[in-house]
Amino acid sequence: METKNDFFSRSEALLGAQAMEALRTKRVILFGVGGVGSWCAEALVRTGLTHLTIVDDDIVQPSNINRQLPATQATLGRPKVEALRERLLEINPEAEIIARCERVNEEWLKANGLDEYDYVIDAIDSVADKTDLIIRASRVRALRIYSSMGAALRFDPTQVRVAELMDVKGDALAKAVRARMKRLDKYPNKKVKCVYSLEQAQQCEERGSLMQVTAVFGCTLASLVVKDVMSGTH
Repeated sequence: METKNDFFSRSEALLGAQAMEALRTKRVILFGVGGVGSWCAEALVRTGLTHLTIVDDDIVQPSNINRQLPATQATLGRPKVEALRERLLEINPEAEIIARCERVNEEWLKANGLDEYDYVIDAIDSVADKTDLIIRASRVRALRIYSSMGAALRFDPTQVRVAELMDVKGDALAKAVRARMKRLDKYPNKKVKCVYSLEQAQQCEERGSLMQVTAVFGCTLASLVVKDVMSGTH
């Protein structure tokens, strides 16, 4: 019979004890805990990450329930980061989950350093804030950056791919981020891996999105962190 001490045994069986120990020591900050970021957070904590900071200033709304992990009838009106933190601690009560209900923008980035983290995960929708975060994070020498491009307006999760920001094709958000970088004449100091979809965005009046796609984006972001941790233990 399994005990509560066995809840990472399946992760360790695949990743190995050394990688699991490395994962437990890494510090990740995740910006945006909506349809993509919330699933990324859960995947990381379920795999064995124990130091996670989540940043988002939004509250749970009815339209979030179709795709966002912390969104339920019981959490409507609550800050997303608080609802998500509670869930993550139910998975691993020993994890350090820091919830910051704050808007990430240029002023926030000037006031808050990123040096204490090993990984930045960007799941922000705003072009300006996403661009500023990527540029600022790329200036931190030892920091790895993984970014989500557009997950909305798509049906097919099998079309999700990973590429460096400058190589992402057919994604309006990536195009807008690169255009803003060009206007600012500021570019990342290092390569930024992005999760995106090859599927052509659908046309609809509202910005429709499905959990089947957004969750795959989030889990793919989490897998990039795990793969990078594993690469450093071999």
